[in-house]
Amino acid sequence: MIGRLPDGIETRLGDRGTGLSQGERQRIALARAFVRDAPLLLLDEPTASLDGRTEEVVVEAVGRLVVGRTVIMVTHRPSLLGLADEIVSVDREAVPS
Repeated sequence: MIGRLPDGIETRLGDRGTGLSQGERQRIALARAFVRDAPLLLLDEPTASLDGRTEEVVVEAVGRLVVGRTVIMVTHRPSLLGLADEIVSVDREAVPS
């Protein structure tokens, strides 16, 4: 992806990643989480907007990212559930309106 950008890694992006697809923006956000080395992460649908092959790569990367950290992950994707130590399922009918 970076190789396609006009100035490679030095390319300035627009507000909120203008010029990138949703999947590309999502992968950049995950890369930032890797680099930041934050002890607590909130991942909201980290594989949404990704094709199947890219999802596999991202799930593997997230598996490495979560080691030694506290992670709260919101997902509908079964592929990410295997990374969880604990799963909390929210039933729509159980949530008060």
